[in-house]
Amino acid sequence: MRQKKDPPLRSDAQRNRERILEVALTELTRCAEVPLSLIAKKACVGQGTFYRNFPNRESLVLEIYRHEMQQVADSAADLLRCREPDLALREWMDHLARFAMAKAGLADALRQATSAPGSPGKPSPTPVTDAAESLLRAGEKAGTIRPGVTGEDFMLLIAGLWMIDPDGAWQPQATRLLDLVMAGLRTGAASPGSAS
Repeated sequence: MRQKKDPPLRSDAQRNRERILEVALTELTRCAEVPLSLIAKKACVGQGTFYRNFPNRESLVLEIYRHEMQQVADSAADLLRCREPDLALREWMDHLARFAMAKAGLADALRQATSAPGSPGKPSPTPVTDAAESLLRAGEKAGTIRPGVTGEDFMLLIAGLWMIDPDGAWQPQATRLLDLVMAGLRTGAASPGSAS
């Protein structure tokens, strides 16, 4: 059974929604308990507009998470259009690290939203896993990434990103970790990989 898609939003309604998401991301990252009325006020929208878009805190937090994950996923295709596949993958990994560190502050709000009774649970990382899969297949086809590594394998390989302290000097540690992952992905490739 096909689900009926929501009609596209008018441009002003879309701008309101995007502004709410932008403000909510900033505010919820600072404090998971921020009042929704404050988010509406800072987004310059009325309460009716806010609740029409997001009827409760859980729906807002889950949409922020989905929206941010989709942006990271979409960046993979952009990188593949202008970089060699292995270089696109490595740059995308840096993008993913920045996403992981920026969203660490949102973790409390996400935990609260997904643990509420009747909540749908945390969204799956499917768009990001699918993006990783496309980058890996492009690299495999170009001969710069070892064959057979799946998107799920990749997500397990980089799981250490979520253990890095986002409040510390995370960039050197993330770079070392991702360079090690990349070296492993290049080992056994059909042709010598590009230098990173």
